[in-house]
Amino acid sequence: MRILVVDDMASMRSVICHILDSIGYANTESAVDGVHALKKLRNSTFDLVVSDWNMPNMNGQDLLVNIRDDEQLQHIPVLMVTAETEKAIVINAAKAGVSAYIVKPFTPQQLQEKMALMFPQS
Repeated sequence: MRILVVDDMASMRSVICHILDSIGYANTESAVDGVHALKKLRNSTFDLVVSDWNMPNMNGQDLLVNIRDDEQLQHIPVLMVTAETEKAIVINAAKAGVSAYIVKPFTPQQLQEKMALMFPQS
């Protein structure tokens, strides 16, 4: 399984990739924002996108909308990992087609539980 981790903070990208690796998902790549992520998604194959909400150039919601509007990408699950807890933002993410949502800070166990829900046979 190939996973694209999208976050403007290098430290958070590193933490998420490390957690994914520790729970058995070692094939990860990263992108610094939605623009960079879309380029990678359109030029390669990924099975999951783990994205932050707040990023420069293209935020997580706009990335999600672009993924869902693209016939070649719309099947890819998107896990939103963000500090945003406002109900309206969570509702917007759900309306845009987010697959799952985790609020920062989170534990490796929470990420593992979300992965198990999205990929039960993994």
